[in-house]
Amino acid sequence: MIELKELANMVDHTLLRADATKEEFQRLCQEADDYGFKMVAINSYPVAICREFLKNSKVHVGAAIGFPLGQTTIETKVFEVEDAIKNGADEIDYVINIGQLKDGNLAYIREEMKAIVNASREGGIISKVILENCYLTDDEKMAVCQIAKEVKPDFVKTSTGFGTGGATIADVQLMKKVVGNDVKVKAAGGIRDLNTALKMIEAGAERLGTSSGIKIIEEYQREG
Repeated sequence: MIELKELANMVDHTLLRADATKEEFQRLCQEADDYGFKMVAINSYPVAICREFLKNSKVHVGAAIGFPLGQTTIETKVFEVEDAIKNGADEIDYVINIGQLKDGNLAYIREEMKAIVNASREGGIISKVILENCYLTDDEKMAVCQIAKEVKPDFVKTSTGFGTGGATIADVQLMKKVVGNDVKVKAAGGIRDLNTALKMIEAGAERLGTSSGIKIIEEYQREG
């Protein structure tokens, strides 16, 4: 059984709603610090706000880039990354251009990934690539993961949580099989209880994006 501290440190505590308020971000940050979560996962605007709330904490601030559709230009996504870094982000999660992938334009996906990973590296921050698997075939998922194996972002990630489906065990296993130990896997979307969280970790996930982190940790404590 995974240790409680290790489990908590895999959680990206998530608040990505359009109507989230400053008070809610303050609560999110306090919860992340109290429970020992790895990161708060937020949109770009509140990065500076959360950085201030977490200035004395080990909790990372993570910005969602090109979120949730991925339908902005490479230049726009790179600017978002650089702006997030300037405002205090430690990590970014960006959404690939799903339409370009569906069109078979793997050269674009590679160029986009290289640009964003390079911008992240230059800023000294962690990069995660969101595939949004609910819209993809297994071949498409594998193609992006193969590119990631070459470009080496820190993570490939299953989902935004805003698509038609979230993380699945099969997808985590497939992604892990392709990237191996070169890139880590983050599971996100639909992880709402301890059993699901543990199954994702067993399948190969090393990070969990969820708004149910507190519920998961409290379940663990009850069962422990």
